[in-house]
Amino acid sequence: MPFLFDPPPVPSLPVAGSNQRFPIHRVYAIGRNYADHAKEMGAQAVSRANPVFFMKPADAIVPEGGTVPYPSVTHELHHELEMVVALARGGRDIDVTHALDCVFGYGVGLDLTRRDLQAAMKAKGLPWDVAKGFDGSAPVSALRAANETGHPRHARLSLAVNDHVRQDTDIADMIFPVADIIAELSTLFELKPGDLIFTGTPAGVGPLQRGDRFRAELQGIAVLEGRIV
Repeated sequence: MPFLFDPPPVPSLPVAGSNQRFPIHRVYAIGRNYADHAKEMGAQAVSRANPVFFMKPADAIVPEGGTVPYPSVTHELHHELEMVVALARGGRDIDVTHALDCVFGYGVGLDLTRRDLQAAMKAKGLPWDVAKGFDGSAPVSALRAANETGHPRHARLSLAVNDHVRQDTDIADMIFPVADIIAELSTLFELKPGDLIFTGTPAGVGPLQRGDRFRAELQGIAVLEGRIV
């Protein structure tokens, strides 16, 4: 049966060392996964019993090398540096001991946030989708396959804006490591091949302005460079 109009292209990311692309199904993200960031955002403590998840549209992805448009209706566009996990397998209620078997590979990305809109929504107890799920809100590097890198437990995660380092941590400091995130998410959603997971940001989030250049790196695995326009 024909579609009423042509469906949009499938969002995708390049795969390092390959001419194949990774098709994106959903984009999940976890909040408050580094204690230092939770503290800078005003949270006194983070409970492992209650992980905070949200989503972005798949077509919010900006592949590596793309310029990122400054979004409308905000004066506080903030960067949040994150390791990104790409899944090649999924399922429901995935056991944490097998969760890493689902991983295709890893990259680095920015969870861009309209901070002023997020604060306004939080103050009213309202959902803050408009602060997280806008067009171009998820720049992501090329993905590197786990069969090349293994599953990193330690790796430097850093972001420089205009050559000045703003965020710098080791992924070992995550409250929920990758396997735990996958297992927790699979109790809420049926995970699918093509899912991306943003794994949380460390301290140092801050504003971006038009013309800013950024360089995000997951050391030894992925680099993302771009510019706000």
